Amino acid sequence: MAVRAVLTGDIVNSTRLKKVTEKKLLKMLTAALAKYQFEFYRGDSFQVYVKNPVEALQTALLCRTAAISLSKNETINLSDVRISIGIGAVTMQVKTLGTAKGEAFILSGRAFDEMTGKDTRLVIATANSLANAGLQIIADYLNAVLKVMTDKQAEVIFELLQGKTQQEVAKLLKKSKSTVHQHVTAGRWSEIEKLSRQYENIINQLT
Repeated sequence: MAVRAVLTGDIVNSTRLKKVTEKKLLKMLTAALAKYQFEFYRGDSFQVYVKNPVEALQTALLCRTAAISLSKNETINLSDVRISIGIGAVTMQVKTLGTAKGEAFILSGRAFDEMTGKDTRLVIATANSLANAGLQIIADYLNAVLKVMTDKQAEVIFELLQGKTQQEVAKLLKKSKSTVHQHVTAGRWSEIEKLSRQYENIINQLT
């Protein structure tokens, strides 16, 4: 049985974003998702197929920090991405996401629909109720962290999620190492790393 991950997401408040912000965000999302099979639809919604489910959370966090990093051009906390991660079996070859079938697709779509009207931007769903209990705690904690994350913190966290060191981020963003370190601490990067490792541990038990 092949356990896969499917991300279903949309850009929050997309119709209220400035055109330049929306265009830049779509470009950042496209780059972040480039190594996966993904598809945008209705302009502001997307679906991503990730063969290694361990990578799904990092991918979701990349999408969200990309959006939050652009908040400096918008009203506070306006720019964000809402994402559901479905993890489950996909037995058939995925040729096009629009016609794809499998447990991961069903779980992701169902979880995304249930987010409507709720003040949450990240949900993780599997068919294992015990795993879901742990994953829900991780998702809730990350939602709390990202809800108060500033654009400058998100800009730094976005790069760290891609494996860069603080020194490399400082050089890339043309900031001092002390400034980057402040953003890393205030953005609660250590907690994000711990939660990501816990997520990986749970997923490895499912695969």
